[in-house]
Amino acid sequence: MGTTDDLTLAIDAAHAAGALLQAHWNDRDLLTIDAKRRGDFVSQADHQSEALLRDRLLGANPDDGWLGEETDARPGRRRWIVDPLDGTTNFLRGIAHWAVSIALEQDGQLVLGVVHDPLKAETFSAMTGSGLQLNGRRLDPAAPPGFDAALFGTGLPFGNMPYIDDHAADLARVLPGTAGVRRMGAAALDLAYVAAGRLDGFWERRLRPWDISAGLVLVREAGMRVEGWTPDERPEETGTVITAPAPIFDRLAATLRADR
Repeated sequence: MGTTDDLTLAIDAAHAAGALLQAHWNDRDLLTIDAKRRGDFVSQADHQSEALLRDRLLGANPDDGWLGEETDARPGRRRWIVDPLDGTTNFLRGIAHWAVSIALEQDGQLVLGVVHDPLKAETFSAMTGSGLQLNGRRLDPAAPPGFDAALFGTGLPFGNMPYIDDHAADLARVLPGTAGVRRMGAAALDLAYVAAGRLDGFWERRLRPWDISAGLVLVREAGMRVEGWTPDERPEETGTVITAPAPIFDRLAATLRADR
């Protein structure tokens, strides 16, 4: 499992990357923007943040593996899974909902997660078996409201991505019986908000490991139930996640799975 030294390293690296990104945020009109595909953007802010994180994390652990959004992967029994800028489109458009996301996987199991929001000076962190922390202090989310008063988060496909009809059907099933759904554009930070009790649940289909790995550690350590589109599916393997507090999880999952 991860150690306190690993957690300290990850938090320090996230803060350093956050400071770099905040400097770019203040001058974001100067960034050169490329499109990896329609609706999926990258800039030198993403690349520089990932280079910094890779240098910090692998510099301290040269035998570790790596999986980042913008650089080449390398295998390892221990592997860092990193999104150097979760919410790139928000960042580039001046929408203040983006974060640095760092997870540590050991022997195929996620053991540590850090999601850092530089603009709000909030760092969500957790290690397996140690609970959820916000800025170094334990955070125990309040009990959720009933399902009809619950506020959920989700993500939607962009550009010419497939499965748009699936997502539209999800919304049509969930919206009528709840307080609403938010699509905020940064899955790692959305999962941190579920862990903290700001959102009452989250679902999304077909995400990448760097989108959700850190957030999965946070929600599990906050006591949330976590499943894929079937109860035995592991979100870290398929990229599809449903999570909510236990009292409302079954109803959310049943509502979403009604298309099966």
